[in-house]
Amino acid sequence: MPLYQNQKLKVYNSLTGKKEDFKPLNEGHVGMYVCGPTVYSNVHLGNCRTFMSFDMIFRYLKHLGYKVRYVRNITDAGHLENDAEDGEDKIAKKARLEQLEPMEVVQRYTLDFHSILEKFNFLPPSIEPTATGHIIEQIEIIKNILEKGYAYEINGSVYFDVEKFNETNDYGKLSGRKLEDMIANTRELTAQDEKKNPQDFALWKKAESQHIMRWPSPWGDGFPGWHLECTAMSTKYLGETFDIHGGGMDLKFPHHECEIAQAEASNGHAPVKYWLHANMLTLNGKKMAKSTGNNILPNEMFSGENTILSKPYAPAVVRFFMMQAHYTSILDLSDEALSASEKGYNKLMDALNSLDKLPTAATSNFDVEAWKQKGYDAMNDDFNTPMLTANLFEGVKHINLIKEGRETISKADKDLLKEAMQVFVFEILGLENQDSISQNSDKLSNVIGLLIQLRNEARANKDFSTSDKIRDQLAEMGIQLKDGKEGTTFSLS
Repeated sequence: MPLYQNQKLKVYNSLTGKKEDFKPLNEGHVGMYVCGPTVYSNVHLGNCRTFMSFDMIFRYLKHLGYKVRYVRNITDAGHLENDAEDGEDKIAKKARLEQLEPMEVVQRYTLDFHSILEKFNFLPPSIEPTATGHIIEQIEIIKNILEKGYAYEINGSVYFDVEKFNETNDYGKLSGRKLEDMIANTRELTAQDEKKNPQDFALWKKAESQHIMRWPSPWGDGFPGWHLECTAMSTKYLGETFDIHGGGMDLKFPHHECEIAQAEASNGHAPVKYWLHANMLTLNGKKMAKSTGNNILPNEMFSGENTILSKPYAPAVVRFFMMQAHYTSILDLSDEALSASEKGYNKLMDALNSLDKLPTAATSNFDVEAWKQKGYDAMNDDFNTPMLTANLFEGVKHINLIKEGRETISKADKDLLKEAMQVFVFEILGLENQDSISQNSDKLSNVIGLLIQLRNEARANKDFSTSDKIRDQLAEMGIQLKDGKEGTTFSLS
């Protein structure tokens, strides 16, 4: 019997604003779509958190015995700067600045995206479709929406008629917005605007002569609107109605709101049963942004080559840090928080590594079955990984008490404890036991710190031969020393 039949999962549905019993449309099967990256730059750490949340959800649904079709797209057509209606799309702009073909930009950053997710131990999605691979499907949806009277064509572009749609539907129901309020708070259209109303959004945009990425359509050469691609790919692979649509909280409006409108206009019914949204990641209490310098890329965290953190952190430690917050809550990344997570990760791995050597007795005074169910209760409460983590450390406490001879455990309970710990830690949370890599990182930091100290002493004694030798031999090992006003730091290449 699959686990889902005796574990009652509840999920928070953004559409209704409450937790609901999870009942997929087809018993034993789950269709899940998550908005993937626009591949014009290195993947943002905040995006990694969103994708990691849905990797964890994917893992748990699979563990419960569901057959999951997980679709996560790649946006390789590019959408306009700030998702506006005019201007230059992000991929084309990057291609122009770097004097590359747009598809070279796409290839470079798709490879980076996959490389980072592999380091974080993500499971690959079932299907990873691209926007450019589904232009025909997008054109067919536009034709359908035009035929239904919910869109209009002007000068080679096609726009969705939000006011017309709202006469029979509820535009804004996902984000809790009212169209009247949106209209009242929007500037008047200028003479240059093609749209009937400011709220209308592009389904297809005419490509100006300088626009590189363009495709033929019944309305002339152009490119699809950003919102349309997800409607086309999700419905193609999961059907006109599917179970879960996920993404970052920042996509709720306008992206997901427009997806709902397009699907309802085209198919006449709601596309998704449960909308799930992951919250944002901040850095040192502030929004992450390249423009302010309050930003760090995943590889910069792993190598230590940054000015924000005091040392490198292993991908498994960063993943453990992210799993210690609920996916719907804002999470603040800082050196202190990562350092605390590293200590917790090492403590957890030490306990797991010592399980085989635990002494057994005839009876147990640790109720492993009840402890295990508490772990499932946490995950069944809208994937509550912080509660699961707290329960894991309750298990660690008992492991240490058994090691010290202050508690006992039977052979059967020890086997159950080991199996449950491994399921929760590796299969569901997606952590890796990297031979206590963080402890090795600490030891490495201490050894390099000692060498830096010896180099500083050599320099103070004007023994530049020795100081240069330490620097050069470390460089040959891939360890770069950097001398600055605050002293000498190092990074791993």
